[in-house]
Amino acid sequence: MARFIERRWEGDPGAYGGRAARASFTYQAFMPDSIANASVPITFEVAEAVAAAEAAVRDLNATPGVAGLEAVAALLLRSEAIASSRIEGFELSQRNLARALIDTRAARGTAGVVAANVLAMEQAIGLGDLQRDLEPADIRALHRTLMMREPARLTPGEFRREQNWIGGRVNSPIDARYIPPPEGAVDELIADLVAFANRRDLPGIAQAAIAHAQFETIHPFLDGNGRVGRCLIHVILRRRGVASRFVPPISVVLAARSSQYISGLVGYREGAVAEWCASFAGACERAAVLSAELAQTIRSMEAMWFDRAGKPRRDSAAARIIALLPAQPIASAATMRAAIGASHRRALEGLKVLADAGVVRQVSEGDYDRQFAADELFGLIESFERRLGGSASDE
Repeated sequence: MARFIERRWEGDPGAYGGRAARASFTYQAFMPDSIANASVPITFEVAEAVAAAEAAVRDLNATPGVAGLEAVAALLLRSEAIASSRIEGFELSQRNLARALIDTRAARGTAGVVAANVLAMEQAIGLGDLQRDLEPADIRALHRTLMMREPARLTPGEFRREQNWIGGRVNSPIDARYIPPPEGAVDELIADLVAFANRRDLPGIAQAAIAHAQFETIHPFLDGNGRVGRCLIHVILRRRGVASRFVPPISVVLAARSSQYISGLVGYREGAVAEWCASFAGACERAAVLSAELAQTIRSMEAMWFDRAGKPRRDSAAARIIALLPAQPIASAATMRAAIGASHRRALEGLKVLADAGVVRQVSEGDYDRQFAADELFGLIESFERRLGGSASDE
């Protein structure tokens, strides 16, 4: 049964922040229930919400308009990574992320953090495709990828060996909003979580919701817990076959409704499991429905670009680049030549044709690696993300 464990915090006489920061005191760390074999208390209403969300995600993955437009997956993943990072305080635009993903010089600071999140989510999708049980080492590997640019003191790829907390002071949990389980319980709790994630007797949406909330409750790493926990959603939806090709950007909805998201996680700890599953399912359904609409709109945009460029031959560099722009909205001849199977010169000529037609805009100088941006696509994605963050009644 979930309970609190009383622990002792030994104060540091030299700590900065006044007497309270230096004091010794007792605190209560939360120890959650085991979930490996738990029954899930889902009401009829929650079951309906979960079923509707699962149907929407499956429809997204089977929509005829999405067929052949695999680039949508890259766009959805980038939206997901940006939103997941935004929840943790890292703000970045789609444009700057796209630049960081093709140019290591731009992958610094926040851009580097979010680019690492993209890689971790790609890794999560790969884990979901593996025909074996999930293991604690897989979760550590996701963290290692996510935190690859972070200092060693944050122990990338390793579960914490000290108490952590959420909110309040940096150097003491005296006024923390939440104190996760003691460090000595982390290994056991993660093993229990992984056993739950490997079950096949639950609806995939409900399983992802509970696994994510349990992970955030455990908070097994010193940093990066939220982002790894949202990667876990991708792992489970992929493993269970709910999202066989595309995982909708659920984090965009969660980020826009951060107060509701946090309240849901708090409610989960307090036993409101069914309510949390319903809230999570609603976010999944909205993300899936609007993502399917996005795919159709992008396809129409491609057709418009093709017409605007003078209907180039289908085997021309310009036509092939148009097909790749949704996945790579900032492009250069260096990044396009291998993708279209052409020389650097031919790829650059194709980009120039598209620039002259107003499909892309040159955004950097240089003889070899000048970059071109598909501004209309960035505008479309920004509008999509705003719609995801709104409510159905706003439309």
